[in-house]
This record gives sequence, C-alpha cells and structure tokens, in this order.
Amino acid sequence: MIGKLDPDRLETVFSRTGTPDDDVVVGPAYGEDTAALRVGEQLLVVNTDPVSLAAERIGEIGIHVACNDVAASGGEPRWLTAVVFLPDGDLLDPVVSQLDTAAREAGVAIVGGHTEYAPERDRPLLALTCLGLADEYVPTGGADPGDTLLLTKGAGIEGTAILATDFRESMDLPESLLDRGQALFSELSVLPEARLLREDASAMHDPTEGGLVDGALELAVASDVRVEIERDHVPIRESTRELCAAMGVDPLKIFGSGALLATIPEELVEEALDALDSAGIEAAAIGTVEAGEPALSLDGERITEPVRDDLYELWT
Repeated sequence: MIGKLDPDRLETVFSRTGTPDDDVVVGPAYGEDTAALRVGEQLLVVNTDPVSLAAERIGEIGIHVACNDVAASGGEPRWLTAVVFLPDGDLLDPVVSQLDTAAREAGVAIVGGHTEYAPERDRPLLALTCLGLADEYVPTGGADPGDTLLLTKGAGIEGTAILATDFRESMDLPESLLDRGQALFSELSVLPEARLLREDASAMHDPTEGGLVDGALELAVASDVRVEIERDHVPIRESTRELCAAMGVDPLKIFGSGALLATIPEELVEEALDALDSAGIEAAAIGTVEAGEPALSLDGERITEPVRDDLYELWT
C-alpha cells in the first residue's frame, strides 16, 4: 500500500486531535492541507508535507510543496523546518543545497528541523513544515455553486519534471524533450498566482498527489459541491503530453504541484484572468461549481473516490 489514506481511515486521525484549543480556527479536515491558528490579530497558517519517492530534486520539490499549501490558504510563507533522512552521506550536500536554494527563491527561512542517516532507506525522505501569516484564510472547502474553476499553468507540471529526471533512462526520447520536461522544476511555486487570487477566490487548492483529478475531487468534497471539468479545457504542456504518453500515465492523474486550482465568483472571473495574464501567468477556466452530491464530473464521468497517482505504478 502506498499513498494517502482514504477518507474513511482519515476520520480515525481526525477524531484524535489532542486537547481542544479555541485559537485553532481551522484544524484537520479532508482536503484542507493547512491549519490556521489565531495569533493576535493575524492567523498563523501551518502545513506539513513529506516527500519520499522523487529522488533527483527532492529538496527543491519539498520546499515548494510545503510553501504552496500555505500560499493556497491565503498565507505568506515565512518559516520552514526540515526533517531529513538520508540513506548515505553522499546525498547530504546536494539535498541541503537544494533546500537552501529553493528556500531563498521562495523567500522563506529554514529555522530548524532534524537530519540523520537512515541506511535502511534506498532514497531520501523529507518532511517539511511551513508557517506563514495571513489576514484571511482561504479554504479548500469554500467553493460555492455558480463559481468558475480556474487552473494556472497546466496539469501534471511536477509529475512531468519527475518523469524527465527519475525515469529519464526509461524513455527513448530526444534529449531536448527530456530537458524541457526537467525545466518544469522551475515552475513548481504557486506563490505569485496565490497572491493575486487570494482576495477574490472562494477556495484555493494546489493539486499534488493524484494530480488535477484528486485535487479537484478534494475541493468538491471539502466544499460539499459537484465540480464539473471538461478535459479539453485543461491546459497541458506539450512536454507533459509526450512524456506521459511514453510512460503510459494520465497527465491529469500525476503529481500536480506548480498549478493552482481556484474557484472564483462568476462576476470576477475575467478580472482574475486578466490579472494573471498581466503577471505573465498562464491560466484557464476549466470547469464550474454546481450544487449537488459532492463529486468530480470529468467529461461526464462521476468520480467520488480518491485516485491513486499514476506515478506510483512506475516506482513500485
């Protein structure tokens, strides 16, 4: 078994959360990737994420995944702690160098953590906690019927970069194509678009494990709505299409960091798309939010259960 717990098993976790605290504004919930804690007049937004399978650029991925969740919740990432398990000493310098470089790019300080050797592992394992401040929390579960669903950049960005590095030797493809796929590591951050959209968005969510499909389903279930998406409306980079075709995976079901899902009230959609375009950020309206039983409708196919990320089959 690999990947996230199913919603039923998660309920076991959510029912055991220690001492109640009135300053916990948002606590554990399906689809919500962060907590929000009242600190004075502001909210402290907190996220923790592991990265264990993508080996080539694990430090870079880890920083952006952790920061993205805070940004997608309306926060401004500021501080990080990093827990690092390494199979051997040869990986110490490259991993911590990646952490340092990506943290500087994101404008966050690494303030602590833990690092040790774990020789029983065959690849590094990271667990990063990101903290940031917000004036208003933007939930995953805030979408309203009538909203439009936007996606920035495209589907499968993180997964494409992983394919082009971790599975490079498995594909008989031109080096130029593989290099374009690998270059998508530079697009993993969603901080710029989250800053632009957080005042108008009713909900925001960054699709990670399980890609766009699982991210949209989480948003639908958390918001108690039906989300309808047409695959033809989803932007997909050409390098993503070609690498996914070569490895037999669905671009909508692979790690999706680098894209931001946001639900926007209908009257604000054009304004939001114009703001993103002015900032040089690609975006598209890919679906709508409807009243009804919580589900994702993808080209009419009703999806109610989380999907398993297609890349897991390649690793296992």
